[in-house]
Amino acid sequence: MTTDAPVLAKPASRRPSWIRRHSPPYWLSLIGGGWMLAFFLIPLVSGLIVSLETGNPLTGYHLTWNWAIYQQLFVHSDIPYTTFFLRSLYYGAATTVLSIVISYPMAYYIAFKVKERWKSPLLFLVLLSFFVSFVIRTDMWAFILSNQGIVITALRDLHLVGKNFHILGTSNAVIGGDVYNNLAFMVLPIYVALERIDGRILEAARDLYSNGRQVFLRVVLPLSRAGIFAGVLLVFITTVGDPVVSSLLGGVGTYTIGQAIQDSYLTNQQFNVAAALSTALMVVLGLIMFIYAKVFGTQNIENLV
Repeated sequence: MTTDAPVLAKPASRRPSWIRRHSPPYWLSLIGGGWMLAFFLIPLVSGLIVSLETGNPLTGYHLTWNWAIYQQLFVHSDIPYTTFFLRSLYYGAATTVLSIVISYPMAYYIAFKVKERWKSPLLFLVLLSFFVSFVIRTDMWAFILSNQGIVITALRDLHLVGKNFHILGTSNAVIGGDVYNNLAFMVLPIYVALERIDGRILEAARDLYSNGRQVFLRVVLPLSRAGIFAGVLLVFITTVGDPVVSSLLGGVGTYTIGQAIQDSYLTNQQFNVAAALSTALMVVLGLIMFIYAKVFGTQNIENLV
């Protein structure tokens, strides 16, 4: 007599719920989202609220929703804040253009003309200035470009400039200092973009009877747009609001919106004015970035990731 073996029931498959299957990306985004919330959104909203307050350092500031402060600063104010704004945008644009002109040949040379073992040392030299404080680097340029500095003295000894020639305190000194301090922010993204170009593409272009100029304009330059676009964002945004370079290398005629914000906070203690200028600067830069992304596309930045 035989007995049938007991049939073991199959364990019910435990499929992860929809929340468990789709929640990891959201959990991972909490870190970046929390960072943006704590260091971007909250300060921006706080600055907007402070700009709408009225009062003074003695009696205190109170929220009165004074939206007219923006019109008072940029339309009816005796202080030319609009001029400071436009000057800062000009310095940022000039610095960005000059950085591209200087950085692209450097990045191209390191990416294509240098042996592999020399690339890291050359990139280290590009970053070497970052081992010194930003303020100290700029202050050294003020010493070099002064009327008794090595540059002006050498030019006068060679009779290339007159006795009244000076660089320090001019727009050229400010733009030159900005280019020097932000050059690595342009070189590195362009180098990364150039390094990712497959050499077989360049060989194919030459096999199709393209000369060196055509290969560069039709292959290399379009494929390196992502690096240029990333460098433009880094250099332009960093330069426009910077008060240090214009303070140390500039003069009365190079006063920028960054200096106006700094003086309003630290010297005049007009916190609502400083907050209004900061908010306006953030809005203008935000609009420029939005237009920039619409025209060139955010995929150019994503290509570097």
